[in-house]
Amino acid sequence: MSIAEDRAGQLVWLWLTVTVIALDQWSKALIESHLPLFSVRVLLPVLNLTRLHNPGAAFNFLADAPGWQRWVLIALAVTVCTALVVWLQRLSRDANVLGAGLALVLGGAAGNVIDRARFGYVVDFIQAHWQQHYFPSFNVADSSITLGAGLLLLDAWFSRSAAGAASR
Repeated sequence: MSIAEDRAGQLVWLWLTVTVIALDQWSKALIESHLPLFSVRVLLPVLNLTRLHNPGAAFNFLADAPGWQRWVLIALAVTVCTALVVWLQRLSRDANVLGAGLALVLGGAAGNVIDRARFGYVVDFIQAHWQQHYFPSFNVADSSITLGAGLLLLDAWFSRSAAGAASR
């Protein structure tokens, strides 16, 4: 392995980050061009498409703040994205699950920060529910963050299991 390859760590996973950003921005543009704000289209008995604008963070946290949250959330997301790229670069070449997880979280964070910087809000459009109990609406970026976090947990679990087995 060359020195350049070793320094690249798991940056090879940035293709996944770019794919998530592209799918996220494409899906949001499609929703914005075809679905009026607050309208609902039933897809399945437990799943709707709806167009909502979230000026806050996850689960509408800080949505009612007077506007300062936009800049704080952008700064926080840019800081997290930078840290994730550095982390990816420092990973060993065999840390594929961790690399994929970080790339998914990075893509989701970047997708949402693009919305926040452009519009001052994030476009959410996936609405899951059971009868009259609704989960907060989300988007492709949020799904990517959730999937990425799951991979990070899986990697941590396997790493811990491997460390425990090695110490026996």
